[in-house]
Amino acid sequence: MELSFSKPFAEMRYHEFVYTTAPSIPFTHCFTTRLGGASEGYLDSLNLGENRGDKPQNVVENYRILREAMGIEGKPLCFTKQVHKTDVRVVTSEDAREPFDPFLYEADGIVSNEVGLSLICFSADCVPVLLCDPDAHVAGAIHCGWRSTVADILGTAVEKMEELGAKRENIRAAIGPGIELCCFETGPEVAEGVKQLLGAPEIYEGTFFEVPGTGKYMVDLKETDRRHLMQLGLQPDNISVSDECTCCSGDNYWSHRRTGNERGAQAALIVVG
Repeated sequence: MELSFSKPFAEMRYHEFVYTTAPSIPFTHCFTTRLGGASEGYLDSLNLGENRGDKPQNVVENYRILREAMGIEGKPLCFTKQVHKTDVRVVTSEDAREPFDPFLYEADGIVSNEVGLSLICFSADCVPVLLCDPDAHVAGAIHCGWRSTVADILGTAVEKMEELGAKRENIRAAIGPGIELCCFETGPEVAEGVKQLLGAPEIYEGTFFEVPGTGKYMVDLKETDRRHLMQLGLQPDNISVSDECTCCSGDNYWSHRRTGNERGAQAALIVVG
């Protein structure tokens, strides 16, 4: 039977906490919004970033809410210091940490086959991508900024998942809320990076366009990721894409492009199932 995930992400609520889920991912997972937490001021209200100037007790409470909503109270979390590169780390519960513990490593993607382990990546316009092979019990959380995208972090992630037993044709992907074509104005280096990644005009056509007379480009990072996942061997019907732009939807999502450093961070979380 063919699968189709053209339907939109579902909005979910746990008390005041609001998050979305993707139709392509059968594991416990979520893409958080900025709604339903304990943070205050310009960080109102669900900030999950430790380096945004928030009170530590508020961030810890936000993680408590997230864990309770996902049914993972007391279980280990793996998340990394993201640096806009292409390192993808295979992790176990030995790599887990709690908020405000020292970071154990730098990586923009993590994958695991340890059932029950929660994997997290953060974003505030960059595109979060969750991956899983339900047959092999392998999952990944990948932070796809434009630099890591055009440097093929998704290719590295798929290879790491294969090392753990996943098969490309079985991998499901969810491309979460992030900045969209309407708001992502860039220099020519981003468009050129997309061209180099996707390779052929018939593949990259429509992923960017030049703004006349400005030397600037509008780039569709989500669509770039979607097309590249198909190049990597994922089935089109196994890929779902959020239709929410974090920059447009400032009341619901954190956006660096919209508010600069006065913003928090949202998370994409997946539990290896």
